[in-house]
Amino acid sequence: MLTRALRGLIGQSKKSVLLLGPRQTGKSTLTQSLHPDLTINLAHEATYIDFLTTPLLLEQSLAVYQKPATIFIDEIQRLPSLLNTIQVLVDHPKPRLRFLLTGSSARKLKRGQANLLPGRIFTHHLGPLTTREMGYAMDTRQALSVGTLPGILTDDDAYSREKTLRTYAATYLKEEIQAEGLARNLEGFARFLKVAAEWAGHFLDLAKMASVSMVARQSAVRYFEVLEDCLVVWRADAFAKSLTRRLIQHPKYYFFDVGVLNGLLGNFTASADRVGSLFEHLVATQILHGAAHCDKPVRLSTYRTEHGAEVDLIAEIGGNVHAIEIKASANVGHADLRGLESFSEYYGKKHQSMIFYPGSHPRKLKNVDILPWQEGIKELGL
Repeated sequence: MLTRALRGLIGQSKKSVLLLGPRQTGKSTLTQSLHPDLTINLAHEATYIDFLTTPLLLEQSLAVYQKPATIFIDEIQRLPSLLNTIQVLVDHPKPRLRFLLTGSSARKLKRGQANLLPGRIFTHHLGPLTTREMGYAMDTRQALSVGTLPGILTDDDAYSREKTLRTYAATYLKEEIQAEGLARNLEGFARFLKVAAEWAGHFLDLAKMASVSMVARQSAVRYFEVLEDCLVVWRADAFAKSLTRRLIQHPKYYFFDVGVLNGLLGNFTASADRVGSLFEHLVATQILHGAAHCDKPVRLSTYRTEHGAEVDLIAEIGGNVHAIEIKASANVGHADLRGLESFSEYYGKKHQSMIFYPGSHPRKLKNVDILPWQEGIKELGL
């Protein structure tokens, strides 16, 4: 069993924790590995109804504890009002109670006007397995096909892996979108989701996405916000500083896991026409999740000029700026430096220029570090 990087951070802390992450990333497994004294699973319908209909049930359930205890509440977004009671319990000096809360929808917490207990609770984000958690020895070909969700990588049956990823979309539509009150146009959302998957890794253009999926533009905006709030997609905004030239401001967006993306598209083959996009997806999400699992603040943005010069990712980590080109080919030459050179000229400050590629030998071309992608992520400290 692989140890999650966040386990040490959460286990060593005495603070209560809110652990957010998409479905199937292993939030419950990680939390249970910390051996809580009591587990309350709000995904269990009978348990949810009990706590919904009996506001004092949490306090009554914890009244038996006379010594410090750890309480695990799974899927807290189903009942955000519980957070008010948790605040009272956390503030009470005796017995000292620590809460481990998990959730898969920040949207539901927002809509429920949840009290996120500022100063009393640490928030962490858990994504799929990262290369650091796998000893920087991830199988790139497998990751490009089925992603890195823990339950997928531990399943030895290829058919089962693909079937699980194909049904992820159906489960998501049923459990998340209907719960968000979008069931009146579930077909429209399904079309939008398919378009979003097909265009993932490109610059976000909601007007075009709305047109292709045959929904109103305001609906497309709302649908995309739902995907973001449910932690299924994330965006890399345009790199910004005091502008001396006009940059195209559309952000790029990515799905949180390559396997889930492939499941939505019904295609698990990293063919020549797809491998570039899939490899960029894999590396970008590995940087994002790697930073989250190390609890390192990171800002990921993209760079593109009106003349077409591009850099896939600008990663700002710990005060350091890294311009990263992601190339799926083992052949890297001077032509691949154009975007990095443009960014260096534009930025004009100290930074590291890097190319991550699927090869096995690090080298340098001019002032650019060309690194095997997992070695590059290690170089970033993630």
